[in-house]
Amino acid sequence: MSVNSELRTLDIDIPAQPQALVKLSLLLADDEINLQAASTLIETDMALASAVMKAVNSSLYGLKGRVQSVQQAITYLGMREVAAITFEMGLRAAFPPAPELDPIWQRASRRGLLMGRLASALSLDAWAAHSAGLFEECGKAVLFRHAPEHYRAMLRAARNDTELVQLEHTGFGVSHDALGAALCESWGLGAAAVASVRHHVAAQAELRLPEALAKRPICALSVLAARWLDAPGTVAAAAEALAPQADLDATLVQRALQRLGEALAEAELADA
Repeated sequence: MSVNSELRTLDIDIPAQPQALVKLSLLLADDEINLQAASTLIETDMALASAVMKAVNSSLYGLKGRVQSVQQAITYLGMREVAAITFEMGLRAAFPPAPELDPIWQRASRRGLLMGRLASALSLDAWAAHSAGLFEECGKAVLFRHAPEHYRAMLRAARNDTELVQLEHTGFGVSHDALGAALCESWGLGAAAVASVRHHVAAQAELRLPEALAKRPICALSVLAARWLDAPGTVAAAAEALAPQADLDATLVQRALQRLGEALAEAELADA
C-alpha cells in the first residue's frame, strides 16, 4: 500500500515491511490459516524466531513452563498472539537500537497485549486491536531514525504526546501519529488499526473519539490501554465515557477489564 503523497514530499523515510512479515501477512489473510506453514516461516528467520521465543517466554505472557518452539507457542497462545509478537520483533528490527526507543517498544508489547485481549473478550477484531497497540508509537521511531539528535531533544522537552506532536509539526511538518498511520498502511495493516494509530493522541488526551472516525471501538481500546498503563485508577471512568461513543456496552467493557486484570495479576503471581 502506498504512503500518502504529502508525506513523501517531507523526505522522511518509512521502512519497508520485512519479507518474512509480508509472507506472514499473506498466510494470515487466509480464512483457514496454515499453522504449520506459519510456524515454519517464523522459524526460517533465525534472528526473528529467537526474538519471538524470548518474548513468548517472558513474564508478560504468563505461560507455565518454558516453550521450546514456535509451533508450541502457537499451541499455547494461539496464532494471533504469536503473529503479533512476530510483527513486534520485525518492527523493532526495522530501526537501529537506541535507548530512547526501548520504552516505546516496551509499551508497545504491553499495550498490544492489553488491546488484543480486550478486543477478544468483547468480540471485536483482536488482530486489528493488537496490531494497533503494537504500532501506536512507531512514528516516533521513524522520526528518531530520521533526525536522532533533533528528535532526542523533542522527547526530552515534551511532557506528554500532545506537546510532542506540536513540537513535531514545528520541527518536521508532520507528527508521529500521522507517520505511524502511514507506516501501518505501507505494511498492510487493516483500516481499524490505521485509524486508531492516526487518532490516538487526540483521543487519549480528550477522552473523546473523533466524530468522523468509522472504526471507533479499536481507538476506544487504545485509550483504555493508555489509561491502564499510565493512570490505572482512571480506567473505569474512561470506560464509562468511551463505551457509548464506540457503541459498546459499558457493563461488558467493565467486566472485560476486570477479567483481564485478574488474569494478568494471576500470571504475574505465578511468575514471581
